[in-house]
Amino acid sequence: MDFDRPRRPFAGADLEHYFSAEPKVASQEREVRFSVLGREYRCTTDTGVFGKAGLDEGTRLLIEHAAAWPGARVLDLGAGWGPVGVVIGQRYEAEVWAVESNARAAALCERNLERWGVHHRVVLGDGLEPITGERFDLILLNPPIRAGKKVYYPWLEGSRQHLRPGGSLWVVVRTNQGARSLREELTRHFAKVEDMAFDRGYRVYRAS
Repeated sequence: MDFDRPRRPFAGADLEHYFSAEPKVASQEREVRFSVLGREYRCTTDTGVFGKAGLDEGTRLLIEHAAAWPGARVLDLGAGWGPVGVVIGQRYEAEVWAVESNARAAALCERNLERWGVHHRVVLGDGLEPITGERFDLILLNPPIRAGKKVYYPWLEGSRQHLRPGGSLWVVVRTNQGARSLREELTRHFAKVEDMAFDRGYRVYRAS
């Protein structure tokens, strides 16, 4: 894992939020099980990270619709403890890069990807900043809504510069937490924005 990049909490954030750089809440690791796309997975989670109780419904919907292929280069942006990378990497034999600002979550992501034999690299840092110059076939994002648009909207714009020709950005968002405005923001930066799924109160968009 890359620890050479500076780490900082998001401005104005509660330091106990899952997007904190260094969670202060005491660690209490647990193993969670979840089934998706016909297979059961086991991963380690912890307090102070997003989805500590297991796979959330938004991330599940994103996983169910974001298809990769063997050898595809995939960026899991804001990876948390790594469920997107684990499933997509293991199922499609894809190369997974994971970026996460929360040091505790990044360490869990590393362990979970290794556990499932995924070819990967985990980078600790904020958004797209730590991966300047890298390009991907797919970028997958469940944005940190509680961090605010000033944090994750630049990721939508910046993702275009990190896609290979023909690549796409996949984003999941809860319908009642800014789905319409997020779609409008995507259309400002991408030639094509598609509605790929609507279920369980969430929407998945693909921008290419």
